[in-house]
Amino acid sequence: MTEAAPRSPSAGRAKLADVAALAGVSVGTASKALSGSGRMRPETRQRVLDAVEQLGFRPNQHAQSLHTGRSWTVGLMTTDGIGRFSTPVLLGAEDALGAGKISVLLCDTRGDTIREQHHLRNLMDRRVDGIIVTGRRTDARPPMSGVDGIPIVYALSPSTDPSDTSVASDDRGGAQLAVEHLIATGRTRIAHVTGPEHHAAARDRARHAVDVLDRSDLRLSGGRVHFGEWSEAWGRRAADAVLRTAPDTDAFFCGNDQIARGVADALRERGLEVPGRIAVVGYDNWDTMALACRPPLTTIDMNLTEIGRIAALKLLEAIDSGPTPGVHTVPCRLVVREST
Repeated sequence: MTEAAPRSPSAGRAKLADVAALAGVSVGTASKALSGSGRMRPETRQRVLDAVEQLGFRPNQHAQSLHTGRSWTVGLMTTDGIGRFSTPVLLGAEDALGAGKISVLLCDTRGDTIREQHHLRNLMDRRVDGIIVTGRRTDARPPMSGVDGIPIVYALSPSTDPSDTSVASDDRGGAQLAVEHLIATGRTRIAHVTGPEHHAAARDRARHAVDVLDRSDLRLSGGRVHFGEWSEAWGRRAADAVLRTAPDTDAFFCGNDQIARGVADALRERGLEVPGRIAVVGYDNWDTMALACRPPLTTIDMNLTEIGRIAALKLLEAIDSGPTPGVHTVPCRLVVREST
């Protein structure tokens, strides 16, 4: 006697048992694969997700909530109304959460603490299972207050409380990649132009750049870090200032791509070939800036989408088995283009 094939969507609404049968797993394993909980081989989870797609399965969220005490929803809260940095983080988080069929509620606080508390109360009223908080800067932020036992993971902007779970970019590694790349291309008189000194990203990248130069028995061209603004206009002014005091500068490491594009413009206006005479490295790998620059910029990619993905996985882990406190860093990567 042959075994009955799992029903198709046309035969009626598919059930979890149908998904399990098609994937060749138990109903319990199928349930864990959909919720993102439990430990299993990636290929097992993928078989379940493929079966869900094939059968057009739609879980009964109300029944799941009653059975598990979970709402199967997660809040994503951002302080970045523009979305330049937080959007890739949120996309990475949503991709990871979507694999478990968890609904995502997006809240934009626009950097307003009153609005943040308003959104927090709404998320708690909806009984979300957890919250991911992100922003547009790498500066540490105070932990959210008034949270009644809801797991929270901070992405890109880590919490100042070491007992919280945070996922951040590895600025030390990013600065090291940039400076070591310039040194490997034969540059020894490297200037550093960056943003406001009160921003953690500017301070940290500058400190780590100087450390790498020290280890190579080199010093900053011009003798100091040039702090300023995150803008192309500042990059143009800073390039002129550096070359007035240190005309033998042969490379610029810039704190972001906007500054680097401004530097490249100033060098071109002076008739200085990039990278023949002076090399330029940016930071962020913002396509709008890096690819439009002439020549296209070598830059550091912060892996923002990966930060979001790992933050989501940390949140699922916190929901299922408890948090993993501390700051978890995500490596940056060097993207080489024509400016070096």
